Amino acid sequence: METTFLQSVSYDNGVLKILDQTKIPNVTEFIAITKIEDVWDAIKQLKVRGAPAIGIAAAYGLVVGIQDLPESSFSEFYALLEKQADYLAASRPTAVNLFWALKRMKERALAEQDQPVAKIKKALEHEAHLIREEDEKVCRSIGEHALTLLHDGMGILTHCNAGGIATARYGTALAPLYLAKEKGWNIKVFADETRPLLQGARLTAWELMQAGIDITLITDSMAAMVMQRGLVQAVMVGCDRVAANGDVANKIGTYGVALLAKAHNIPFYVAAPLSTIDLETKTGADIPIEERDPAEITEGFGKRTAPEGVKVFNPAFDVTPNELVTAIITEKGILNGNYQESLPRLFDR
Repeated sequence: METTFLQSVSYDNGVLKILDQTKIPNVTEFIAITKIEDVWDAIKQLKVRGAPAIGIAAAYGLVVGIQDLPESSFSEFYALLEKQADYLAASRPTAVNLFWALKRMKERALAEQDQPVAKIKKALEHEAHLIREEDEKVCRSIGEHALTLLHDGMGILTHCNAGGIATARYGTALAPLYLAKEKGWNIKVFADETRPLLQGARLTAWELMQAGIDITLITDSMAAMVMQRGLVQAVMVGCDRVAANGDVANKIGTYGVALLAKAHNIPFYVAAPLSTIDLETKTGADIPIEERDPAEITEGFGKRTAPEGVKVFNPAFDVTPNELVTAIITEKGILNGNYQESLPRLFDR
């Protein structure tokens, strides 16, 4: 039987509903949003997170933002729409889905420019729905491809949260785990806490427990020991951006996990929807890395754990070089080897 999922982002009749992921696992609360400023805040404050979910939220956020825009002329409407899109794009710099979704929404508006503005607004709402619906199909397809790399009874290490609440459904890196559950397999999952915001502890552990999947939580510093003891046979992570050469940006700590996997001869798999692949970014060195509030480290979740005035470095993401990536799993298939050549071919199929 298929697993029941919470839909983390939805839209109906002018209201964007977002599952507030900052309150999981203690509280399951949905926020009703009717202002674009609150969409920006939800993305910035990680109330909605996960590259695909951010893209979906941005698309619906733009729909929220254009509701009251003037309908007298397309040129006036489109200029204001671009301004709203630029505003949302400034919320977070690393996850490329954010920019991809906003670009797609602007392209839909341009394609409809001969229509009355009222009809264009409806067309944009439809486009946002399509982005969400397509993501669900994409995640299912990624899961099916990834499942061919796994087998019943194996151990999987994952980092951060790339599950159903980070997407429209199923997730990317967690999708094969849900499909394995549907097949009756017993996959044993080890989830890194993922410091400093504990997405693995708060979100992945919570989500997989809800689905009845065998999940063991470990701190980030325990990953090497888990590998050394032979408890995991593969690493499966999501990503926020893939550069043209196959370098991968994902939650901080992913690079370290990849190095550990290499040292223990364990395959390191990256689940990446086409929407996260950025062929205009040549290498990982060109990916902008978001730096966040030092307080997330010094007094995370409201309790001070470091001395006042200490200097802090708090990047939200790191870049894993392509040579550490065993395979990139997309909705169109599995890639390995020369990513510089294989990634562009995905867009020709």
